[in-house]
Amino acid sequence: MPIFNDINLKDWKESEVWTDSLWLISERDKTGKHSGFYHGNFVPQIPRQFILRYTKKSEVVFDPFVGSGTTAYEAENLKGVKGFIYKNYCLGVTKNRETKRQYFSDANGMRCDAIRQKIESWKKEKLINNNEYYFLLTSLIKSIDKCANTASVYGAFLKKLKKSAQKSFVLQSAELTINDQEHKVYNQDINKLTKKIKGDILYLDPPYNHRQYASNYHILETIAKYDNPKIHGKTGLRDYEDQKSLYCSRVEAKNAFKDLISKAKIKYIFLSYNNEGIMSLEDIKEIMSMRGEYGHFTKEYNRFKADKNRNYKADKTVEYLHYVICK
Repeated sequence: MPIFNDINLKDWKESEVWTDSLWLISERDKTGKHSGFYHGNFVPQIPRQFILRYTKKSEVVFDPFVGSGTTAYEAENLKGVKGFIYKNYCLGVTKNRETKRQYFSDANGMRCDAIRQKIESWKKEKLINNNEYYFLLTSLIKSIDKCANTASVYGAFLKKLKKSAQKSFVLQSAELTINDQEHKVYNQDINKLTKKIKGDILYLDPPYNHRQYASNYHILETIAKYDNPKIHGKTGLRDYEDQKSLYCSRVEAKNAFKDLISKAKIKYIFLSYNNEGIMSLEDIKEIMSMRGEYGHFTKEYNRFKADKNRNYKADKTVEYLHYVICK
């Protein structure tokens, strides 16, 4: 007979599980996050009993119609797994090492590992298809990112857990726009991919500066792949040599952009770039004008400041929307 939970059958009377066939609930639980201010909330004792009865440690509770979050709040009480993220990016383990890291709280790191491992096991057991697999990964990455102990990106972590990182991580469904249109998503070098695709509009939003995206989001990459990579340095960086973008190099950016624009099989090309970018306004105008009628729009924004203690060159940035109507 399969075992569905962690209840000790020899000591079942001491567990929280109700054994009666009829559950009489005099009032809804109002402790913790169940404040009871909204009486339409699902009675929390019900999902609590199902979680205790039908899950074991490290298993995942998936609530696609999350509503007011009652089931998610109950699932927060489940313990996680001491996996790769916890062991390498949480203080609970790294505090005893030469290099200490605190990208997530210990509890959130373990919960992330538990969910990620369960998603992978479901895929291997063919309990979910590819679309469901990537939907769950998307939901996990978007949810755990809200609890990251960073100023903005993963190039560094904060010394102390900020308020949002102290909150319990709850897996929430990614919000998707469902329609009858066909979509294709690619994960390829844009300069190689553009040669293969024909279309009407090409919208480009490349890196503006020397900071590589791969290093700024390396932990999310590791959660997505969950490949236990070799990591190094203070931030636990994975190797990203094959992911470096030419658009982050002052030496390579202009030539890469010229190659991209010249070979694009497109009617209209748009480029989002700002005045602090590696390529100059003159370079962009020169290259895009090769394809046809060029123009641009501008808008000024307050500069994003991830670190209050850092000195910035200006308080404002100018965003450019360049366009060319190809001949």
